[in-house]
Amino acid sequence: MKDKEYQAELRKLHGELVAMQEWVKAAGAKLCIVFEGRDTAGKGGTIKAITERVSPRVFRVVALPAPTERERSQMHIQRYVPHFPAAGEVVIFDRSWYNRAGVERVMGFCTEEEAAQFLKLIPAVERAMADSGIALFKYWLEVGSDEQTRRLERRIDDPRKVWKLSDLDLASYSRWYDYSRARDDMFAATDTAWAPWYVANTDDKRAGRLNIISHLLAHVPYEPRAPHHVTLPERQKAGGYREPRLPLRRVPEKQWKGTGRSNDAGTGSNRGA
Repeated sequence: MKDKEYQAELRKLHGELVAMQEWVKAAGAKLCIVFEGRDTAGKGGTIKAITERVSPRVFRVVALPAPTERERSQMHIQRYVPHFPAAGEVVIFDRSWYNRAGVERVMGFCTEEEAAQFLKLIPAVERAMADSGIALFKYWLEVGSDEQTRRLERRIDDPRKVWKLSDLDLASYSRWYDYSRARDDMFAATDTAWAPWYVANTDDKRAGRLNIISHLLAHVPYEPRAPHHVTLPERQKAGGYREPRLPLRRVPEKQWKGTGRSNDAGTGSNRGA
C-alpha cells in the first residue's frame, strides 16, 4: 500500500478514534486491547497508529518487562491485573498474559504443565473481566515466514531498529513451527464467545493497521462526533507587558530543508548553549 493512500485513510480513522475516545469518557466504558503475534508482525507500529492522535490520559499502553524474581513466584496473571482499565480508559497491552502460551512455553521459561494450566484457567479469568464490564479485544498479528525473514534482515544494519533485534528474537526465529503449534493450542483453548481472537494478516503492514483499526471501531458502540464549531476569543491587550531580557540558554536553530525560521522566537535573548 502506498504511503499517500495509507495516510489519507489513517487520517479518517484517527478522527473516528477521537470520537470513540470521547464516547469512552462519557460512557465510562472500559476497553482492553491485547496485541499478540509473531516477531516483526507489526504490533508496535499498529499500537502507534492507534495512539498517535488520541489522549494518553485515556489511551494507555502497557508493555511489561521480563518478570522479577518476586513476580515469577506470583500467580501468572497477577502482575497484569493492576493495569486493567477503569471507567473511561482504553488499555492496550503490547504483549500480555499470553506470553505464557507463546514465548515462555516455546523457549522453556515455563513447564508444559504450567502452560497447560494457564490455557485451562485463562478463559475463566477473561469471563470475569467481561462480567465486570471490560470489553476485551484480542488481536493476533500474523506475518509470513518469508516476510519475517526480510524484516529481520533489514533490522540488522538499521541503527533505528537494532534495539528490536534481541538474542531471544534470533533464538525464536529458528523455531517457527514450535510457535505455530503453540499458537494453535492457544487459539483452541482461549477463543471464546466472550473473548474471541481476531487474526490480522500483516504482510502489508499499512493495510494491516488500517484493517485492525477499522475492525476495532466497528465493534465499539460509539457515536460519530457532531460538527464542533469553535471561535477563538480575543486575546487580552499587552497592558504594558514587555519581553524581559533573561539569560536563557536557547536551542540552536538549524536551517532544515523545507523549513523557514520562525518569526516568533519566544522569550529571552539569543544566547545559545
